[in-house]
Amino acid sequence: MRRDVRRTIVAAAAILCLSATAPAQAQPAPGGRYEQIGPLRLYYEVHGQGKPLLILHGGGSTIETSFGAVLPMLAARRRVIAPEQQAHGHTADIDRPLSFSRMADDTAALLRRLGTGKVDVLGFSNGGSVAMELAIRHPDLVDRLVLGSVYYRRDAIRPELLRAFATADARSMPDIYRQAYLKVAPDPRGLDTLTPKLMRNLLGFDGWSDARLASIKAPTMIVQANDDVAPLEHVAQMARIIPGAQLVVLPGGHGAYLGEAMAAIPESELPVHAMGIIMEFLDAGPAAGMARKAR
Repeated sequence: MRRDVRRTIVAAAAILCLSATAPAQAQPAPGGRYEQIGPLRLYYEVHGQGKPLLILHGGGSTIETSFGAVLPMLAARRRVIAPEQQAHGHTADIDRPLSFSRMADDTAALLRRLGTGKVDVLGFSNGGSVAMELAIRHPDLVDRLVLGSVYYRRDAIRPELLRAFATADARSMPDIYRQAYLKVAPDPRGLDTLTPKLMRNLLGFDGWSDARLASIKAPTMIVQANDDVAPLEHVAQMARIIPGAQLVVLPGGHGAYLGEAMAAIPESELPVHAMGIIMEFLDAGPAAGMARKAR
Protein backbone atom coordinates (compact mmCIF):
# COMPACT_ATOMS: atom_id res chain seq x y z
CA MET A 1 0.00 0.00 0.00
CA ARG A 2 1.37 3.45 -0.85
CA ARG A 3 2.71 5.45 2.07
CA ASP A 4 0.32 8.37 1.51
CA VAL A 5 -2.72 6.05 1.37
CA ARG A 6 -1.58 4.27 4.52
CA ARG A 7 -1.17 7.60 6.29
CA THR A 8 -4.66 8.63 5.24
CA ILE A 9 -6.17 5.39 6.54
CA VAL A 10 -4.33 5.58 9.85
CA ALA A 11 -5.29 9.20 10.32
CA ALA A 12 -8.92 8.76 9.32
CA ALA A 13 -9.26 5.83 11.71
CA ALA A 14 -8.59 8.69 14.13
CA ILE A 15 -7.22 6.99 17.17
CA LEU A 16 -4.10 9.03 17.85
CA CYS A 17 -3.60 12.13 19.95
CA LEU A 18 -1.13 14.94 20.66
CA SER A 19 -0.69 16.92 23.85
CA ALA A 20 -1.24 20.66 23.46
CA THR A 21 -2.66 23.78 25.00
CA ALA A 22 -5.52 25.88 23.71
CA PRO A 23 -7.71 28.86 24.55
CA ALA A 24 -10.78 28.65 26.76
CA GLN A 25 -13.67 26.36 25.84
CA ALA A 26 -15.27 27.16 22.50
CA GLN A 27 -18.97 27.85 22.20
CA PRO A 28 -21.33 25.35 20.55
CA ALA A 29 -21.65 25.63 16.79
CA PRO A 30 -24.92 26.83 15.25
CA GLY A 31 -27.43 24.08 15.95
CA GLY A 32 -25.27 22.77 18.80
CA ARG A 33 -26.56 21.94 22.26
CA TYR A 34 -25.91 19.63 25.22
CA GLU A 35 -27.92 16.87 26.86
CA GLN A 36 -27.07 15.33 30.24
CA ILE A 37 -26.89 11.55 29.75
CA GLY A 38 -26.09 10.10 33.16
CA PRO A 39 -22.66 11.50 34.11
CA LEU A 40 -21.94 12.53 30.51
CA ARG A 41 -22.70 16.01 29.17
CA LEU A 42 -23.19 14.93 25.57
CA TYR A 43 -22.85 17.49 22.79
CA TYR A 44 -24.91 17.19 19.64
CA GLU A 45 -25.99 19.29 16.70
CA VAL A 46 -29.28 19.38 14.79
CA HIS A 47 -29.40 20.60 11.20
CA GLY A 48 -32.19 20.67 8.63
CA GLN A 49 -35.71 19.30 8.67
CA GLY A 50 -37.46 16.09 7.74
CA LYS A 51 -37.06 12.46 8.73
CA PRO A 52 -34.29 12.12 11.33
CA LEU A 53 -30.86 10.97 10.17
CA LEU A 54 -28.30 10.19 12.87
CA ILE A 55 -24.65 10.59 11.81
CA LEU A 56 -21.82 9.12 13.90
CA HIS A 57 -18.28 10.42 13.47
CA GLY A 58 -15.03 8.47 13.40
CA GLY A 59 -12.81 7.75 16.40
CA GLY A 60 -10.81 10.73 17.63
CA SER A 61 -12.65 12.95 15.18
CA THR A 62 -15.37 15.59 15.33
CA ILE A 63 -18.58 16.19 13.41
CA GLU A 64 -16.68 18.63 11.22
CA THR A 65 -13.69 16.43 10.34
CA SER A 66 -15.83 13.40 9.50
CA PHE A 67 -18.88 15.01 7.91
CA GLY A 68 -18.19 18.70 7.26
CA ALA A 69 -18.04 18.22 3.49
CA VAL A 70 -21.38 16.39 3.22
CA LEU A 71 -23.40 17.82 6.12
CA PRO A 72 -25.00 20.56 3.97
CA MET A 73 -26.15 17.94 1.45
CA LEU A 74 -27.63 15.77 4.17
CA ALA A 75 -29.29 18.67 6.00
CA ALA A 76 -30.93 19.80 2.76
CA ARG A 77 -33.01 16.61 2.84
CA ARG A 78 -33.12 15.44 6.45
CA ARG A 79 -33.18 16.49 10.08
CA VAL A 80 -29.61 15.55 10.86
CA ILE A 81 -28.72 14.66 14.46
CA ALA A 82 -24.96 14.61 15.02
CA PRO A 83 -23.58 13.79 18.48
CA GLU A 84 -19.93 13.98 19.51
CA GLN A 85 -19.12 10.98 21.67
CA GLN A 86 -17.44 10.85 25.06
CA ALA A 87 -14.02 12.59 24.99
CA HIS A 88 -14.55 13.75 21.38
CA GLY A 89 -14.93 17.31 20.16
CA HIS A 90 -17.22 19.41 22.37
CA THR A 91 -18.00 16.46 24.70
CA ALA A 92 -15.69 16.27 27.70
CA ASP A 93 -14.32 12.97 28.93
CA ILE A 94 -15.56 11.29 32.09
CA ASP A 95 -14.04 8.66 34.36
CA ARG A 96 -14.92 5.50 32.46
CA PRO A 97 -13.41 3.58 29.55
CA LEU A 98 -14.43 4.16 25.95
CA SER A 99 -16.35 1.37 24.27
CA PHE A 100 -18.58 0.98 21.25
CA SER A 101 -21.38 -0.41 23.42
CA ARG A 102 -21.27 2.51 25.88
CA MET A 103 -21.25 5.03 23.05
CA ALA A 104 -24.22 3.23 21.48
CA ASP A 105 -26.09 3.35 24.79
CA ASP A 106 -25.31 7.07 25.19
CA THR A 107 -26.59 7.68 21.68
CA ALA A 108 -29.74 5.65 22.32
CA ALA A 109 -30.40 7.65 25.48
CA LEU A 110 -30.06 10.88 23.49
CA LEU A 111 -32.52 9.69 20.84
CA ARG A 112 -35.03 8.64 23.49
CA ARG A 113 -34.64 12.00 25.22
CA LEU A 114 -35.29 13.76 21.90
CA GLY A 115 -38.29 11.52 21.20
CA THR A 116 -37.16 10.76 17.66
CA GLY A 117 -38.59 7.26 17.37
CA LYS A 118 -36.79 5.24 14.70
CA VAL A 119 -34.04 7.05 12.81
CA ASP A 120 -31.89 6.27 9.83
CA VAL A 121 -28.22 5.95 10.79
CA LEU A 122 -24.98 6.75 8.95
CA GLY A 123 -21.85 5.76 10.88
CA PHE A 124 -18.29 6.20 9.66
CA SER A 125 -15.28 4.16 10.85
CA ASN A 126 -15.53 3.92 14.66
CA GLY A 127 -18.91 5.58 14.24
CA GLY A 128 -19.88 2.63 12.05
CA SER A 129 -18.99 0.32 14.92
CA VAL A 130 -21.15 2.40 17.25
CA ALA A 131 -23.93 2.20 14.65
CA MET A 132 -23.69 -1.60 14.58
CA GLU A 133 -23.94 -1.72 18.37
CA LEU A 134 -26.91 0.63 18.23
CA ALA A 135 -28.69 -1.61 15.72
CA ILE A 136 -27.97 -4.72 17.79
CA ARG A 137 -28.65 -3.30 21.26
CA HIS A 138 -31.45 -0.86 20.41
CA PRO A 139 -33.22 -2.17 17.29
CA ASP A 140 -36.35 -0.17 18.13
CA LEU A 141 -34.41 3.03 17.34
CA VAL A 142 -32.89 2.09 13.96
CA ASP A 143 -34.79 2.18 10.69
CA ARG A 144 -32.19 1.95 7.91
CA LEU A 145 -28.46 1.59 8.50
CA VAL A 146 -25.40 2.73 6.53
CA LEU A 147 -22.03 1.47 7.77
CA GLY A 148 -19.04 3.31 6.30
CA SER A 149 -15.51 1.87 6.37
CA VAL A 150 -16.09 -0.81 8.97
CA TYR A 151 -14.90 -4.31 9.89
CA TYR A 152 -16.45 -6.95 12.11
CA ARG A 153 -13.36 -8.73 13.45
CA ARG A 154 -10.30 -6.95 14.76
CA ASP A 155 -8.00 -9.48 13.10
CA ALA A 156 -9.28 -8.28 9.72
CA ILE A 157 -7.71 -4.84 10.15
CA ARG A 158 -4.74 -4.49 7.81
CA PRO A 159 -1.58 -5.63 9.63
CA GLU A 160 0.30 -2.39 9.03
CA LEU A 161 -2.54 -0.49 10.67
CA LEU A 162 -2.61 -2.77 13.71
CA ARG A 163 1.14 -2.25 14.09
CA ALA A 164 0.63 1.52 13.92
CA PHE A 165 -2.19 1.35 16.46
CA ALA A 166 -0.10 -0.72 18.86
CA THR A 167 2.79 1.76 18.81
CA ALA A 168 0.81 5.00 18.60
CA ASP A 169 1.96 7.87 20.78
CA ALA A 170 1.03 11.51 21.30
CA ARG A 171 3.20 12.71 18.41
CA SER A 172 1.36 10.69 15.77
CA MET A 173 -1.84 12.68 15.39
CA PRO A 174 -2.03 14.72 12.16
CA ASP A 175 -2.27 18.43 12.76
CA ILE A 176 -5.69 18.73 11.09
CA TYR A 177 -7.24 16.51 13.80
CA ARG A 178 -5.30 18.10 16.62
CA GLN A 179 -6.43 21.58 15.60
CA ALA A 180 -10.04 20.45 15.18
CA TYR A 181 -10.03 19.03 18.70
CA LEU A 182 -8.38 22.06 20.26
CA LYS A 183 -10.81 24.38 18.52
CA VAL A 184 -13.85 22.95 20.33
CA ALA A 185 -12.73 20.81 23.30
CA PRO A 186 -13.93 21.81 26.78
CA ASP A 187 -10.46 20.94 28.13
CA PRO A 188 -7.50 20.62 25.71
CA ARG A 189 -5.71 18.41 28.24
CA GLY A 190 -8.18 15.70 27.23
CA LEU A 191 -5.91 14.87 24.31
CA ASP A 192 -3.51 13.23 26.75
CA THR A 193 -6.09 10.63 27.80
CA LEU A 194 -7.95 10.19 24.51
CA THR A 195 -5.16 8.18 22.86
CA PRO A 196 -4.82 5.44 25.50
CA LYS A 197 -8.59 5.13 25.86
CA LEU A 198 -9.07 4.75 22.13
CA MET A 199 -6.24 2.23 21.95
CA ARG A 200 -7.63 0.10 24.76
CA ASN A 201 -11.05 0.04 23.14
CA LEU A 202 -9.80 -0.75 19.64
CA LEU A 203 -7.12 -3.30 20.50
CA GLY A 204 -9.17 -4.97 23.24
CA PHE A 205 -12.31 -5.46 21.17
CA ASP A 206 -12.32 -8.73 19.22
CA GLY A 207 -15.38 -7.85 17.14
CA TRP A 208 -18.81 -9.29 16.53
CA SER A 209 -19.74 -12.94 16.11
CA ASP A 210 -21.61 -14.06 13.01
CA ALA A 211 -24.68 -14.55 15.20
CA ARG A 212 -24.53 -10.97 16.47
CA LEU A 213 -24.19 -9.61 12.95
CA ALA A 214 -27.04 -11.80 11.73
CA SER A 215 -29.26 -10.34 14.46
CA ILE A 216 -29.26 -6.92 12.75
CA LYS A 217 -32.79 -6.44 11.45
CA ALA A 218 -32.43 -2.99 9.89
CA PRO A 219 -32.00 -2.82 6.10
CA THR A 220 -28.26 -2.26 5.80
CA MET A 221 -25.82 -0.78 3.29
CA ILE A 222 -22.06 -1.15 3.79
CA VAL A 223 -19.89 1.45 2.06
CA GLN A 224 -16.22 0.63 1.63
CA ALA A 225 -13.35 2.54 0.07
CA ASN A 226 -11.09 0.66 -2.29
CA ASP A 227 -8.13 1.28 0.06
CA ASP A 228 -9.69 0.99 3.50
CA VAL A 229 -9.11 -0.37 6.99
CA ALA A 230 -10.16 -3.93 6.13
CA PRO A 231 -9.79 -5.85 2.85
CA LEU A 232 -12.73 -6.05 0.49
CA GLU A 233 -13.08 -9.80 0.99
CA HIS A 234 -13.72 -9.30 4.71
CA VAL A 235 -16.35 -6.63 4.15
CA ALA A 236 -18.03 -8.72 1.45
CA GLN A 237 -18.33 -11.56 3.97
CA MET A 238 -19.81 -9.11 6.45
CA ALA A 239 -22.41 -8.12 3.87
CA ARG A 240 -23.29 -11.79 3.38
CA ILE A 241 -23.84 -12.32 7.11
CA ILE A 242 -26.09 -9.30 7.76
CA PRO A 243 -29.47 -10.31 6.32
CA GLY A 244 -30.07 -8.66 2.95
CA ALA A 245 -27.18 -6.20 3.29
CA GLN A 246 -25.95 -4.29 0.24
CA LEU A 247 -22.27 -3.56 -0.40
CA VAL A 248 -20.97 -0.49 -2.24
CA VAL A 249 -17.26 -0.10 -3.03
CA LEU A 250 -16.03 3.38 -3.95
CA PRO A 251 -12.61 4.66 -5.04
CA GLY A 252 -10.08 6.34 -2.79
CA GLY A 253 -8.90 5.90 0.77
CA HIS A 254 -10.60 5.77 4.16
CA GLY A 255 -13.34 8.42 4.09
CA ALA A 256 -12.59 9.94 0.66
CA TYR A 257 -16.20 9.28 -0.37
CA LEU A 258 -17.31 11.56 2.51
CA GLY A 259 -14.75 14.26 1.81
CA GLU A 260 -13.36 13.40 5.27
CA ALA A 261 -10.76 15.93 6.45
CA MET A 262 -7.62 13.85 5.84
CA ALA A 263 -8.87 11.75 2.94
CA ALA A 264 -10.64 14.37 0.82
CA ILE A 265 -9.59 14.50 -2.83
CA PRO A 266 -9.34 18.13 -4.03
CA GLU A 267 -12.04 19.13 -6.53
CA SER A 268 -13.52 15.63 -6.41
CA GLU A 269 -17.23 15.05 -7.00
CA LEU A 270 -16.98 11.70 -5.22
CA PRO A 271 -18.80 12.86 -2.05
CA VAL A 272 -21.69 14.17 -4.17
CA HIS A 273 -22.05 10.81 -5.92
CA ALA A 274 -21.63 8.88 -2.67
CA MET A 275 -24.35 10.91 -0.97
CA GLY A 276 -26.63 10.25 -3.93
CA ILE A 277 -26.15 6.50 -3.49
CA ILE A 278 -26.56 6.64 0.27
CA MET A 279 -29.63 8.87 0.22
CA GLU A 280 -31.32 6.75 -2.44
CA PHE A 281 -30.91 3.78 -0.12
CA LEU A 282 -32.11 5.66 2.95
CA ASP A 283 -35.10 7.16 1.15
CA ALA A 284 -36.29 3.75 -0.03
CA GLY A 285 -38.16 3.25 3.25
CA PRO A 286 -38.72 0.15 5.41
CA ALA A 287 -41.17 -1.53 3.03
CA ALA A 288 -38.58 -1.70 0.27
CA GLY A 289 -36.07 -3.14 2.68
CA MET A 290 -38.47 -5.90 3.76
CA ALA A 291 -39.29 -6.76 0.16
CA ARG A 292 -35.60 -7.01 -0.66
CA LYS A 293 -34.98 -9.37 2.27
CA ALA A 294 -37.90 -11.57 1.25
CA ARG A 295 -36.45 -12.29 -2.20
